[in-house]
Amino acid sequence: MSSADTAPALPKLSYLNEQKGLKSWLTTVDHKRIGIMYLVMILIFFVVAMLLGLAMRLELLHSGKQFMEGTTYNTVMTLHGVIMIFLFIIPGIPAVFGNFFLPIMIGANDVLFPRLNLASWYFYMAGAVLALISVALGGVDTGWTFYVPYSGATDANLLIPLLAAFLLGWSSILTGINFVATVHRLRTPSMGWFDMPLFVWGLYATAWIAIIATPVVGITLVLVLIERFMGIGIFDAAKGGDPILFQHLFWIYSHPAVYVMVLPAMGVVSEIIPVFSRKRIFGYKFIAISSLLIAGIGSLVWAHHMNTSGMANWGRVLFSFLTFLVSVPSAVKVFNWLATLYKGSIKVDPPLLFAFAFLFLFSIGGFTGLTHASLSTDIHIHDTSYVVAHFHYTMFGGVGTMFFGAMYFWFPKMFGRMYKRSTAFVGITLFFIGFNCLYIPLFLAGLNGMPRRYADYLPEYASYHAWSTVGSWILAAGILTMCVNLLQGVRKGKPAGPNPWGGSTLDCDVPSPPPTHQFEHVPEMTHGPYDYHHHTTEEVTA
Repeated sequence: MSSADTAPALPKLSYLNEQKGLKSWLTTVDHKRIGIMYLVMILIFFVVAMLLGLAMRLELLHSGKQFMEGTTYNTVMTLHGVIMIFLFIIPGIPAVFGNFFLPIMIGANDVLFPRLNLASWYFYMAGAVLALISVALGGVDTGWTFYVPYSGATDANLLIPLLAAFLLGWSSILTGINFVATVHRLRTPSMGWFDMPLFVWGLYATAWIAIIATPVVGITLVLVLIERFMGIGIFDAAKGGDPILFQHLFWIYSHPAVYVMVLPAMGVVSEIIPVFSRKRIFGYKFIAISSLLIAGIGSLVWAHHMNTSGMANWGRVLFSFLTFLVSVPSAVKVFNWLATLYKGSIKVDPPLLFAFAFLFLFSIGGFTGLTHASLSTDIHIHDTSYVVAHFHYTMFGGVGTMFFGAMYFWFPKMFGRMYKRSTAFVGITLFFIGFNCLYIPLFLAGLNGMPRRYADYLPEYASYHAWSTVGSWILAAGILTMCVNLLQGVRKGKPAGPNPWGGSTLDCDVPSPPPTHQFEHVPEMTHGPYDYHHHTTEEVTA
């Protein structure tokens, strides 16, 4: 008899098995099931993007052509970026863990608009399908930013991928509307604004950015199509348009979108650190308000991507100042997390290691971002591989790390089972070593002048790319180890109690996994979200 046959059964009264069949999933309005559907599809697309990234690194292992032409490399690079940004990084934490846990954390049985929630998943899937159709039609080679004037002149079929990005934007908008309305209308009556878990604060700030900023990029993409198919001069200088206008419109959305990505990740860190240090989080209100400040100031810094575009000097100075300013509320979070850890009763479990990895990697991303805000250094490193490394430390080192951190933190609650702790430590270690081995050489190559988005390079950059490619293999091994560990946990992990980590938020008071209606009665807030003396840990040794 296999170990899977002897593993204890999952609880019967669960959103996982109260309804049967594919149709019950595709028509569900249960926020937990929708979160699981997002999780499955997002992980599939992530694996595809990871394989494309590995193919790019193999091509760059040596100088000269390995197995890709330059146009093929550009197409692979574009698809990698589109999937990672629009299908993984932006929706990842809000769509999966926000959908699953936001209602539970505020004492609600679902989001305010359940059918709209399901519609957002279908918009996501429609955009994803169109992105895949664009591949079948030959793909596009513009890069994930679709910059003009090239996107207006390329022979590639740009209609399908731009429509895909447009639909994915609608998915984000609908999710943002739902989250804002849910936080305002469905909080349990005894939960005030400063009784909410900090993860909810991160989602709330993110939702406002999605609602306000996403329509801008949607309109921008439509304008590109109007110019291409109607010949109206909007961005094309030969027709009386302004190509710099596209950059302004694109980054007015895309830089706040950076915080759409990272604020939920910061919210996850704010949940993990107090749990595993067994302390009330230091400076709760400062962390909560800093999320709103990051969202607000982050919406004003878009043009720091354009310091070399010929912008007026006063504009460059203004955006440089605002970029340095937005680092202040981010630093508030980091210092408050460190203060929470100070003299805490720290228990080192996999979720805490992910939080530590986030602190290290995202801090590198933040500090190297300030070199772009400094006008003199940005001229030297603009459009080099230094930007590639900075971007990945911020986005994947920050958001990607905490996507897996959230999985390892909330996996027992979502599936009612535990994963193997020892395997998790191996996966995290490989992930951390591989990540730094992959991207630190790109910093060095960029400082020495290596351009980004190139399919080939001069011999003096060979050692940097060789180390970077080896790092990609280690990173992929770590990600594979982490994913296999979670899959084995779903199949044959030991049962997890309702509160395996000893948390103090409302989600710790419901069974694991939660039933379809998680609260039979309106929950009463009798203590704060981080008062740990009210709960005891139900530890499971895996």
